[in-house]
Amino acid sequence: MAKTSAVEKNKRRRKLSQQFAAKRAALKAVIKDENTSREDRFKATLKLAALPRDSSKTRVRNRCDLTGRPRGYYRKLKLSRIALRELTSQGMLPGMVKSSW
Repeated sequence: MAKTSAVEKNKRRRKLSQQFAAKRAALKAVIKDENTSREDRFKATLKLAALPRDSSKTRVRNRCDLTGRPRGYYRKLKLSRIALRELTSQGMLPGMVKSSW
């Protein structure tokens, strides 16, 4: 089980990134557009830098929904490999069977 503080910090980052996603996308579009003046692009760069760091999408860490484990994460299931194996062994995931050969 991961530290509760790490899981909560990640939840806060995820919330911030969703909150500022539209604003960040608009500023990035202005910065990339070469038809706008240099001054406007520079102002947009400063505004983007003024936004909270944790509002960036890259700061969010994928974590297991059950345990909070950051590694061995399956995006499709939102579970770590260990939690996936335990749930599969218990028969909690439909259609998944532990293989044996």
